[in-house]
Amino acid sequence: MLKQFITLTIFICAMPLANAQVNSTIPLPTNLEDGYPRLYITESGKKDLEKTIKKESWAQDVLKGIHSRIDAYVKQHVDDPEWMVSRLQMHWKTKATNIYVNGINYSHADGEAPVPTVRFVGSRDYTTPYGTPNLEDVLPYMDDPRGLYYPNRNKEGHPFEWVHPSKTGRIIYSINANIIGLARDAAFIYWLEKDERYAKFAYDIIHTYLEGMSYRSEPIDLLNGHIQTLVGFTNFQVIHEHVLIDVAELYDFLHGYVEGNHSENMAMYEKTIKRWTDQIIKNGVPQNNWNLHQAKIILKAAMVLQNNENYEDKKGREYYIDYILNKTSTRQWSLNKFLDFGYDKTNGVWAECPGYSQGVTKDLTAFIKDFDNTFNHNILPYMPVMEKAVKMLPQYLFPNGQAVAFGDSNYSGIGTEAMTNLIRVAQSNNNKVLEKEFTGMYRLFAEADINSSKKSRKPKADISSFFASKPLEFNANYKAGDINDYITQTFYAPNVSWHVQRMGTGKHGMMASLNASLGNHMHANGINLELYGKGFVQGADPGKGAGYLQPIYLEFYSQFPAHNTVMVDGVSSYTEMFSNHAFDLMGEYPKAEKKTGYYSNITHSDVYFLEPETRSDQSRIVSTIKTGETTGYYIDIFRSRKQRKGDKFHDYFYHNLGQTMEVLDASGKPLNLEPTDEMAFAGGYLYAFDYQWDKKSIKTNKDYQAQWKIDRPDGEEDVFMNLWMMGAENREIFSLKSPPNKAFKGNHGLPYEVDKKPYLTFAARQYGEAWERPFVSVYEPFTSTEGKSIIAINSFKDENNGTEFVGLQITSKSGREDLVFSSKNQKTAKYKGISTNANYALIGKEKNADFVLFMGNGNHLVTNDFKIKASEIGNVVLEKKAGQFMLHNEVPVVITYKKKEKKFEAGDSRIVDLK
Repeated sequence: MLKQFITLTIFICAMPLANAQVNSTIPLPTNLEDGYPRLYITESGKKDLEKTIKKESWAQDVLKGIHSRIDAYVKQHVDDPEWMVSRLQMHWKTKATNIYVNGINYSHADGEAPVPTVRFVGSRDYTTPYGTPNLEDVLPYMDDPRGLYYPNRNKEGHPFEWVHPSKTGRIIYSINANIIGLARDAAFIYWLEKDERYAKFAYDIIHTYLEGMSYRSEPIDLLNGHIQTLVGFTNFQVIHEHVLIDVAELYDFLHGYVEGNHSENMAMYEKTIKRWTDQIIKNGVPQNNWNLHQAKIILKAAMVLQNNENYEDKKGREYYIDYILNKTSTRQWSLNKFLDFGYDKTNGVWAECPGYSQGVTKDLTAFIKDFDNTFNHNILPYMPVMEKAVKMLPQYLFPNGQAVAFGDSNYSGIGTEAMTNLIRVAQSNNNKVLEKEFTGMYRLFAEADINSSKKSRKPKADISSFFASKPLEFNANYKAGDINDYITQTFYAPNVSWHVQRMGTGKHGMMASLNASLGNHMHANGINLELYGKGFVQGADPGKGAGYLQPIYLEFYSQFPAHNTVMVDGVSSYTEMFSNHAFDLMGEYPKAEKKTGYYSNITHSDVYFLEPETRSDQSRIVSTIKTGETTGYYIDIFRSRKQRKGDKFHDYFYHNLGQTMEVLDASGKPLNLEPTDEMAFAGGYLYAFDYQWDKKSIKTNKDYQAQWKIDRPDGEEDVFMNLWMMGAENREIFSLKSPPNKAFKGNHGLPYEVDKKPYLTFAARQYGEAWERPFVSVYEPFTSTEGKSIIAINSFKDENNGTEFVGLQITSKSGREDLVFSSKNQKTAKYKGISTNANYALIGKEKNADFVLFMGNGNHLVTNDFKIKASEIGNVVLEKKAGQFMLHNEVPVVITYKKKEKKFEAGDSRIVDLK
């Protein structure tokens, strides 16, 4: 009964998938409905719907809600049939046919049709001081050389003013979409109740609108730029032509009335719908989420058309369905090509920032589900990447359950809809293995509401509420899965240049996330760091901040100084949004997605990035070290230098949550920073500097600290992040205030309005190169209850006089002492009888004589008691605990202990005998 609606949505995605993985043509459905309506429901299903409304109180509420929204307008239309129609935003007098835009803004219109024509939206940038007026306040038949008459929200009392369309954002579209939506609802009520007043109301609106649209031409960009490849008939972006979906639904329910009373117009209506659909196929962006959104609109419009044979050009609904599924043109790809381009088949990551990636996976699984419901045909087996794409979603999570938010993303949990979509597919096809897998996964993230099959949320007063999926019933025998099946200590997604290191979950978990700029909705951020500590993503990405076309997004939020990264000469930048600047993963421990057989208290990553603006080498080594059940710290070693020399300066930026930030010397005493005019656009640097304020600085060659405090209400412990940084000659350090972090939405758990308060920022400027004088940092999150676990940090030099060496001695109050070695290019460094050529090594000694020797990307590590030699560069961990030796060596090694040599082939962590 309700299957035809699903056909629409279904096709949109289900099809993409099947094709994408097997590179074969997806067969068209053979059971297409001939009658109308056919989107949400067919005529044969009407009696069942009437029974549902009579029986179910929720359905009665939905119907009442629709009536309450439109009845007054429908009654008014009986006596004043011009009132609502005249509120449409049309070229009522000028009857313009040609629309001209100047880049992202409307310019003017010319040409003359025999009837009024539909206006184009004002701007691609929706930001405007003007508001959308109530329909009662819209001037009838508004077409005035002074422009449009809208309220100015920036002025007291919101007075109405005449304004040029280019200054009105999307108000024009919003008014028309609102009116078309009312007409769609009226068409549904007419079909359900056969009250012709509703049909007349809907018809007068849609006839005026579609007849006007039939004379409209494709907008012309006077700049002949990129916009020309994006525009639709009502919007600057074809993906925003959602009003065509409303038009299709309206026509679907009103078809019987039109056919019986105005059949002479049907050819014109369908020709207009086809031409509009062709425009969406012609324009857009095929390589990201746009392709999917375009397909949704195209399929909905296509499904109200007749079959191919009924049109002279043979372009009916089969043509458009097949086009979406199997045809590829410049800006609309077949769904198989779409999937193959976007997903990494080895790990299931979609090539956009996390927020958009999750959305695509959710939408695609919904398509698979709907396709199965409509045609009783399971296409999931043809798309194995989709199971992997859903299973990888938890890899985005920080230990507190918030997802990483680099690029245009927000800090929120992962949605469960993709999981429930696959559970429905499994149940429909009696696939117990699949059902158990994703029920177990779902229970991990939604246990609180899983025991109830009914949602407490009241259905919206919308037509779609009548046809929503029935509540999902879960098999009580399928228990929650193991979170460790879905998250791993390290994870690497090369198709978005993203690497994760994590330990544990909850308050005392640790996680560092590194990303560059590869894929869609990315920022120009170099090697960017997100850092977790004590229940919060403290070193958080800033979010997009504003609309994509707003200056603050383009000049600040998407640029280097807004991120935790290093900027060169004040000019580092490159294309944001769809970006192609990845880092190279030079080393990691443990290997990505390894689940067992490794030492779990240390992670390590080593990445290289070519900063393109200044052609600079950048290297970032990040390590997480767990020193106790509730304690641990991060090491960050960032090297940066221009390949062609002539370095002016390198700026290390770090932003952290908190209401206060202090800059301290190594002993914890406040440093006397003075106001400064440095870090500004003046001098030929990025505009981003001028978005930061309250700038203070001090020059020093000594070690220093910065400390942020999240001040929580009485009775709750405060949370801190302490940054210790090694001093260097020609170093200047800054405290700054940056625009607010906009990445936290809803109930984020923070005790202050993070989206309105300044984002407190620390910066260190190294004059000259920062390769031999790198930025060396130790981050320790802690709480007011526990205090800091580190009591001293000191640096030391290489006794072999290596110029690219970093050495740290970190002492904890537990008595543990860690020595950290970092060299470049496998050069051997030496300190107090310890030598190694590792890019990163840590020698940790506990008070009870337990120890760990960690060698990352090296082939020898020598201490006073041990000698570890490998035949090739690799990772080796030797741990002594409770009198036993544990060895994890990714490469073959020879270990010398008490003058005895023992050879070990590469192997996972295991007990070894060194005696």
